Amino acid sequence: MFKSLFPVTLLLALLTSSIPIEEVNSAPLPTAKQMVQHMSLDEKIGQMLMPDFRHWQAKGESTPTGFTKMNKEVSHIVKTYHLGGVILFAENVIGTEQTVKLTHEFQKSSDIPLLISIDQEGGIVTRLQKGTHFPGNMSIGASRSKKNAYDTGRIIGKELTALGINTNFSPVLDVNNNPKNPVIGVRSYSSDPTLVTRLGIQTMKGLQKEKTISTLKHFPGHGDTAVDSHYGLPLVEHHVDRLKKVELYPFQQAINAGADMVMTAHVQFPAIDDTTYQSRKDGEDIMVPATLSKKVITQLLKEEMGFQGVVVTDALNMKAIADNFGQEEAVVMAIKAGVDIALMPAPVTSLKTEQNLENVLNALKRAVLKKEIPMSQINQSVEKILQLKIERGIISTKKPISLEGKVRKATQVVGKRAHRKAEQKMAREGTTLLKNNEKTLPFKPKKKDRIVVMAPYEDQIKAMTVTIESLIRQKKIKPVRIHSYAFADKTFSKETARLIKEANYVITGSYVVQNDPAVNDGVMDDNVQDQKKWATAFPRAVMKEAASQNKKMVIMSLRNPYDAANFEEADALLAVYGFKGYANGQFNQPNISAGLDVIFGTASPKGRLPVDIPSVTHPNQTLYPIGYGLNLKGKQIK
Repeated sequence: MFKSLFPVTLLLALLTSSIPIEEVNSAPLPTAKQMVQHMSLDEKIGQMLMPDFRHWQAKGESTPTGFTKMNKEVSHIVKTYHLGGVILFAENVIGTEQTVKLTHEFQKSSDIPLLISIDQEGGIVTRLQKGTHFPGNMSIGASRSKKNAYDTGRIIGKELTALGINTNFSPVLDVNNNPKNPVIGVRSYSSDPTLVTRLGIQTMKGLQKEKTISTLKHFPGHGDTAVDSHYGLPLVEHHVDRLKKVELYPFQQAINAGADMVMTAHVQFPAIDDTTYQSRKDGEDIMVPATLSKKVITQLLKEEMGFQGVVVTDALNMKAIADNFGQEEAVVMAIKAGVDIALMPAPVTSLKTEQNLENVLNALKRAVLKKEIPMSQINQSVEKILQLKIERGIISTKKPISLEGKVRKATQVVGKRAHRKAEQKMAREGTTLLKNNEKTLPFKPKKKDRIVVMAPYEDQIKAMTVTIESLIRQKKIKPVRIHSYAFADKTFSKETARLIKEANYVITGSYVVQNDPAVNDGVMDDNVQDQKKWATAFPRAVMKEAASQNKKMVIMSLRNPYDAANFEEADALLAVYGFKGYANGQFNQPNISAGLDVIFGTASPKGRLPVDIPSVTHPNQTLYPIGYGLNLKGKQIK
């Protein structure tokens, strides 16, 4: 690492190897401050950069592909730029043994052990292709269970640790009080800041129990937005008093409870900072988003709220930043604002694009040398990063485990049966029954009855089919005939009507990201069948046809529960808070299966809405209030 501090250099180099050297490992670990004192400016800046290698284009290849195995080029980049961390995506983590080998090689490439991070929130945002995915935060919010929240964090932390991933960008502390939010939705626990706080802190503690760095996101709050910052620049116009009571409240309480890291939001908060900047996209004046605001990061988060941990940006390649600010300027502005780690500061997908990272590094160096960024600030950020690595055992004098030992441990831990059982139990406890007129549920099919299952996508109907077949094998229901139909981008047809006519029972999943797609001037319009309308129009047409033929039918809202408002006329309606189905031989979320368990009466619905559901036809009215949920007898759960 540093010629001027050779023993530390040797120690830190050995920390990421698999060579057991007891004499060296018994040496005292230098403090973070001591390490910083012997680092060059390049080495310090490297600790503050966390790029991704999601895709890589090797020599001779025409396009980048998922980066799953270390190569000399990426190893060279990690070492040359003294990177402090990397972030992994689904393209990087396709199998358990493969992931362990990749993280092992990443660490071998670095003199100082890396922060290896991932977005493994549980629910709809998961990266591990072989792992436990959990029902997600809003399902846990529906269960109101602190244990479920804690166990989610603990089990995710256990699996990530086994894989060599030490940093998780979770929990989400956004308060989802905007039904039209396109990016948070079921990633939030609730629209109630108190419930978000209670459950979010438990998830944080569960992660920390397994020595996994947890990250509160997205500060100061992405819940009350109608724009996805992956594609545009959201605006939250609430006054400061309201922000403190709602958006900021969960963050403040989690900070008080010992948060490790906070991730910023690419969202404008004029009540905190109305400073304007000329957009590079169109030359218009725009307000600086929280990620690039010193008033938000330094004055609010650090000084007023007392956060002393590590601040990381959300991905700087998101269009909210990328379209309006230059690549290098955005990174410099973020560090000036008080950020400690720039996440995904430059796209590097081949040796040809390595220059992007070098440009960012040089831009930061110039800013420091010109004293636009104080050296004391850089030192403080790097010391915090290294201190966190020490506290979480990433930098350690412990004897390292061999690669073979790591693989063996990971294959025993990741996605193991006990974890799968835990996620299924959580999903059942979150399933929320909203309507059950005429005792429609539970379904009690007779032998050879025909059940039609419909959902937008193949993996969703596969999840329904596999679950029903499992219930038959377990003799929990009589053997039935199953017919499945995926209706994405389709119109209701004579074939659909025939399927309903021949069925004894109909199960339809509805999947809407933003509610209200089938409303025209306040009136439900089932005849509108363009690409924006099928998601609601098709299940409504199925609902009406089933009613006309006196067929027992249930609708499952598969994602945002606000979707349920589109089906006021349904006899049976439930929310499961998760849309991922069955693919590659496994359930990618337990939610749909849990919903089927309730539909057939093999599990009881225990969930209560964690958000208000406004009416579609009368938007100022609440159709189903927060806390609402029925048991199978139609009585309100308390």
